[in-house]
Amino acid sequence: MPDGWAQALIEFAQPAADQGLRYVAAISARLSYAFMCLTLCWGVLTATGWVHRICGRKTMRSGHVALAMLALAFGAIHAIGFLFVTAGTFTVPRLIIPLLPGTLARHTMGILGLELALAIAVTAGLVRLMSYRRWLWVHRLAYPAFALLVLHSLFGAIANGRLALLWLGGITLLVPAVTLAVLRFLPVRILERIGLVEEQV
Repeated sequence: MPDGWAQALIEFAQPAADQGLRYVAAISARLSYAFMCLTLCWGVLTATGWVHRICGRKTMRSGHVALAMLALAFGAIHAIGFLFVTAGTFTVPRLIIPLLPGTLARHTMGILGLELALAIAVTAGLVRLMSYRRWLWVHRLAYPAFALLVLHSLFGAIANGRLALLWLGGITLLVPAVTLAVLRFLPVRILERIGLVEEQV
């Protein structure tokens, strides 16, 4: 086959490959977002003990860890997918260093959020080697990581022109996660008043 034909075939196949990779990156981003919201909900329920009667604390923790790992795995697939989309646009440094010149704000938020989530996952495995207070402080970085990743998702949907389509599902998953996160930090007397915890006699 002449070189001209080979080059034309490569150029013809490249957009289809890019589209397939973009589709994988988009689907993995949506799955990561869903598992991130579920992880936050499950984590709050585990920490507060509001559902320990349904299943034991150990089961709740295991479920929280499983959801977190799924969120991280799909988030990593989403990020790595961009290395192969439109070769040269995204490089390894651009995917792991959040404040490089020319990096868009939405990408910076995604990088910071994913890196915070990875730090939380690593320290969760080191809980026996750290003081509980330090571990808890690091683990609570999940809330700013969550906020950064939600903003990353929102601005990504706006940039792709899919806000109306995607944010119906996005908001459906976001509302319970934010509600539980707010309830987690309310004073006990307010939780007693609304009936979420039993009054101390």
